[in-house]
Amino acid sequence: MELVLIFFAIQACLGAFDTIYHHELKERLPWKKSASTELYIHGIRNVFYFIIFITLAYLEWRGVFAWIFLALLLAEILLTLWDFVIEDRTRKLAPSERITHTILAINYGVILAFFIPKVVHWANYRSAINYVDYGFLSSIMFICAIGVLGWSIRDLMKSKKNERNSVLPKIAINKENSKFLVTGGSGFIGSRLCQMLINAGHDVTILTRNKEETARKFKGRVTLIDELSYAGNSYDVIINLAGEPLFGRWSSEKKKKIRESRIHITKEIIDYIKNAENKPSLLLNGSAIGFYGTSDKEIFDENSKPANEDFAQKLCAEWEKTSHLAEEFGVRVVTLRTGIVLGSEGGSLGQMLFPFEFCFGGKMGNGKQWMSWIHIDDLIGIMAHIINHSKIKNAINGTAPHPVTNEHFTKALGKAMNRPTFCTIPAAHLKLILGEMAEAIILKGQKIIPQKALDSGYEFKYKTIDKALHQIIGD
Repeated sequence: MELVLIFFAIQACLGAFDTIYHHELKERLPWKKSASTELYIHGIRNVFYFIIFITLAYLEWRGVFAWIFLALLLAEILLTLWDFVIEDRTRKLAPSERITHTILAINYGVILAFFIPKVVHWANYRSAINYVDYGFLSSIMFICAIGVLGWSIRDLMKSKKNERNSVLPKIAINKENSKFLVTGGSGFIGSRLCQMLINAGHDVTILTRNKEETARKFKGRVTLIDELSYAGNSYDVIINLAGEPLFGRWSSEKKKKIRESRIHITKEIIDYIKNAENKPSLLLNGSAIGFYGTSDKEIFDENSKPANEDFAQKLCAEWEKTSHLAEEFGVRVVTLRTGIVLGSEGGSLGQMLFPFEFCFGGKMGNGKQWMSWIHIDDLIGIMAHIINHSKIKNAINGTAPHPVTNEHFTKALGKAMNRPTFCTIPAAHLKLILGEMAEAIILKGQKIIPQKALDSGYEFKYKTIDKALHQIIGD
């Protein structure tokens, strides 16, 4: 029996690694609306594991109870198979996760080969549940039982919450059945925007590098293309959100990818517009508040000049300049200077949720740098506002009216999650790990006012950071 317990301890360690590294850190499943079914399965399966681990620690199920225990082991296998099906339908598993699952399956097979004969042997005794004690190994099994029970409760609560909050708000586009071409449609912002457009009955075409993975993200009719040469000849609006993520150490190769992923696709869009028989009425092009440089004191609106130049500022300026070439063909161009977009399924906030939930959240550096944030639904609302108002041209800031410092944001997030925020991430550590990116984006910021959105009549749903975070995180 001791050998069985050792293999179960290995199974528990592998399962903990899979949960923390893949489910929490990489995929952030507890915060994804699309993962509610998967979380429910995980929660129920962990209840079974709780019973199994408690049994292994201190109990022997004899007689008819042994057959009940065997049925429980079989049910756990069926739940795992169901989990595999749901995972394949809803997300693409990383190679490391598939490898981990394979090792878990092999190890569990070894466990059953040794354990089932023992359980069958228990069935030969008179029906009873007997107490046993394997010393240190029993203590290990008990700790595993408490761990999976706690995670079971958490997954079931997150599943229920995600299911309750899974309904997307409606997007208000004046022209019905509009045709959209969207690049970056599988990303954090783009996937939500496209699903809202699909729900509203619009015709959506997404340019994507991975059609199979992108198809998993959407419910309803959507056209997926991997080259602009396959695009149709008539779109009302082109929305360009494509771009390599900025997060990560900015090596020369990383900078090259960041720049080329934005500039090259924008040039391709300009060529497409040039050759299109029917030109779109609007090119809504991505940009960022990095256009303004960084400052702790200045306040920026759309008419402000950059405070300084760095990689991010030069990139945004070049990106915007390239997009405005579409004006030569009679197309209205609006560049959306996006701030820090808040949503549970991605972006900066998505990276913060796990450490904050387990009380490791805190300010970055001295916390005095500005964070010009916006709720993702307000950003999409501004996009719809731009589409509906033909007088809006050139740059517009995609930020909320009330920016906050990093220290203020940290306290607000801790309050929304009911967690302390006593930790501080030293600036030196961030610079060591992330280099120039930490200096340009994390430890420095800018105070942005969305003046053009306000002047043109856009009504923000989430004007304050407390209200935004409560909607995203609060029950």
